[in-house]
Parts: sequence; structure tokens; C-alpha cells
Amino acid sequence: MLSTTNAIVLSKLKYRDNDLIVKCYTQEHGVISFLVRGVLKSKKSNTKAAYFQLLSQIQVVFNYTKTRSLYTLKEVKVNTVYTSLHSHILKSSVVMFLSEILATTLQEEEKNEALYSYLETTLLWFDTDTEFANFHLLFLLKLTKYLGFYPDTTQIHNAFFNLEDGSFQTKDLGKYCVSGENLILLKHLLGIKFDALYDIKINAKKRQSFLNMILLYFELHLGSFRIPKSLQIFNQVFN
Repeated sequence: MLSTTNAIVLSKLKYRDNDLIVKCYTQEHGVISFLVRGVLKSKKSNTKAAYFQLLSQIQVVFNYTKTRSLYTLKEVKVNTVYTSLHSHILKSSVVMFLSEILATTLQEEEKNEALYSYLETTLLWFDTDTEFANFHLLFLLKLTKYLGFYPDTTQIHNAFFNLEDGSFQTKDLGKYCVSGENLILLKHLLGIKFDALYDIKINAKKRQSFLNMILLYFELHLGSFRIPKSLQIFNQVFN
């Protein structure tokens, strides 16, 4: 079946001398991997390597069947030309970091329109906005809604947050209970949209502490999750 769908590039891997294996999150079929032949061979290649920069938004045409694990592209074009995502040094560091997380966490080969829309719209916001220091924190927190472990906010007034079961509690029940500054920031982020991120003023140390908490939250709820290899570089560049 010939399929035309929008897609977001999650990862790319050089294969042989001139080919790429590109993992995408597609609007119609979830996670799909493509073998892109000859893309590194010549600058005049019809399928340019620049199309497959991390988190690029593209449109792909290919023959789809559920029995395959690797597909060959028939056509590809850029859907969105970013203005800063791949040229701004801080934003490109965030892109590298978030794409690694998405490549690890997104595994399903099935359509999820709400998740695709979330990724599409937030990346467009990130590309154009200038107040983005805490973007990755809110992005990851809201991503948990689509992955199935968004914090239960019914008791948000309580003094502790349990990372293990994703709920607010009245007592400290162990090493996975969060309080203090991370709890205050968590409650704040749970109540805002991306446009209000400029209201949050925290230093690099607090930002890194909260990020480590979020990554632990992912680890506790996703058995396949692993800490991104790019985390150390990300912290050095971004902080």
C-alpha cells in the first residue's frame, strides 16, 4: 500500500559508505525506519542529507506493510523549514538531547494523532521562541501524558510527590518522594503552557536538578528507557 505521511526525524545512522538508516515518528504509522540509499554520495543527490537532521519535519512516500522493519523511500520533501532549531547552538543542543530521548521512548508502530500533533506544534513553538531556557523541562513533563504516566494532580496541594507511582502524597514514603524546590517547580510546570515559560526564573543548578528528577521519573515508568548519552554534553553547553 502506497502511503504518504508527515514524519519527524528521531535518529539517523550512517550505513555503509553512502546510505543512512533514519528512524522517524510518522503521523500515520507511528515509528518507522527507512533505508535512504546514496544520500551521502553526492551533493546533487535528489534526497539531500539535510532533510534528515534531527527533529526535522518531513513528508515521506513509501510502500507500507506491517510485516517490514525497514522501508525504502520513494519520495521525501521538507514540510517545515526551521529558522533556528539547527543553527542556534543552544537550541541544537536541546534538539540532540530530546531526539535521543524520543528515539528511546517512542517504540509503537501505530498511529497516535494526539502525540504527533504535540511533537509537531511544540517543535514549531521552540523554533520561533526566544524564551526557551526551560523548554526541555516542560516538553518532557507534558510528554508523559502521551506515554501514559502523567502526574496525578488530584492531590496537588500535598507536600510530597512520589515519582514511583506518579501521585502527590502527604508523607515522605521513601527515596522516590520529592519535596523542596523540585516539588515547587513541578507544581508550577503542571499548571502552565509553553507561552508562560518566561515566568519561570531558575538558575542552571536548579534546572539540572529538576531535569535529573524528570529523567528518573522516566526510568521508573519506562522499562526500556536509558539515560541519554548526550546528557553530559547537554549540561555543559546548556548550563
